[in-house]
Amino acid sequence: MKRILACMLLLSALSCQNDEPIVIGSDDFFGSVDKVTEIMVHDIFSPPVASRIYVYPNIAAYEILAVNSDDYNSLNGQIESLPRIPAADDPDVNLRLAAVIAHMDVSRRLIFSEEMMESYRDEKYKTWKDQNSKEFEASKAYGLLIADKIAEWFDGDFYKETRTMPKFTVNTDEVYRWQPTPPAYMDGIEPAWNKIRPMVLDSAAQFMPVTHPEFSMEPGTKFHEELMEVYEVSNKITEKGDDSEEIEIAQFWDCNPYVSVTRGHLMFATKKITPGAHWIGISKIACDTSNSDFEDTVFAMTKTSIAIFDGFISCWDEKYRSNLVRPETLINNYIDDQWEPILQTPPFPEYPSGHSVVSGAASIVLTSIFGENFSFDDDTEQPYGLPIRSFPSFKAAAMEAAISRLYGGIHYKAAIDNGVDQGFKIGELVASSLKMKN
Repeated sequence: MKRILACMLLLSALSCQNDEPIVIGSDDFFGSVDKVTEIMVHDIFSPPVASRIYVYPNIAAYEILAVNSDDYNSLNGQIESLPRIPAADDPDVNLRLAAVIAHMDVSRRLIFSEEMMESYRDEKYKTWKDQNSKEFEASKAYGLLIADKIAEWFDGDFYKETRTMPKFTVNTDEVYRWQPTPPAYMDGIEPAWNKIRPMVLDSAAQFMPVTHPEFSMEPGTKFHEELMEVYEVSNKITEKGDDSEEIEIAQFWDCNPYVSVTRGHLMFATKKITPGAHWIGISKIACDTSNSDFEDTVFAMTKTSIAIFDGFISCWDEKYRSNLVRPETLINNYIDDQWEPILQTPPFPEYPSGHSVVSGAASIVLTSIFGENFSFDDDTEQPYGLPIRSFPSFKAAAMEAAISRLYGGIHYKAAIDNGVDQGFKIGELVASSLKMKN
């Protein structure tokens, strides 16, 4: 009899626990974002594609909050192509939980290793269902409904069509044209990325940068001076040794998702995050530092990811239009055939610097949200063995990210300076045109 009574009391206690509301905080959203980053590193997505994998899940989560709130505005009507998202009609829906579920499900559809996301999702599902099955099921149904609508939307952004387009044709007859670089001599990645549908830009070419200095190998010309600057700065940095601050800065902002390493006859890759992932990490840090609540966190991450996404479209449009040769190619062919850049040259044309454009765009949006003098400690690269770096503002971080490309030996100064300017313009457009928070 005592055993039966004990079992009844236990069942009663469990039933009471199952009626408690499910508490969802920013850490739950960050958990999904971090899992996506982990999988993207594993799957080795290129920087432009990675920006796509961040933006759509963020928008899915944001729209769930916005259409059910008076404090935030839906992006429907602000992003021209985005369809209207229905509000929740079930009182048992936990909007925060539905937002996280939608984020996980949209992310799952955009990556290769779906099973990694499904495993993470299933663990979270079990925890939430054990806490309150009725609330979980209602939130799951709504979250997956919105995920379906966002998936239908992103399916029309022309990404699938670009997968079947021809590879970039390398022109070796003209020395100023881009050529694949050592050690892997990879094909140029995403030559058709300017065909991807943007979020806020009216076209990929809206913020075309000024033309780079005219190609010339004549001493005294602007282009030749910038080429020699890359060579000389790299040599001076190398002479200082591996512990120089310039090398530390270059490595901190490397963000090359696929670095080829050769050992004898063996070639393998070291995997890291992309430039966009680094700025998503900075966005997380800003939200944590400012003690942002769940809704403000999703808002900040979404607006920043939109700037990053449009930044890559704008940057890649110019990269394959100007099709400019990398410093490494010219230095090896005409100046010093033994020279190697401090960073490995990534596989796409030189102008403008992608990190400069994206960092500029993200920094403007983050500044519009958190303020001009928002200081922070950037620990984004710690998982890759790099120390924390501190910055007095987002713009200061963007400027260091940009100059890191000169220190790394992979960009001319014009690509850096004009790239930052291009990014600032994109960021200002996103910050001013998207009225997301009342």
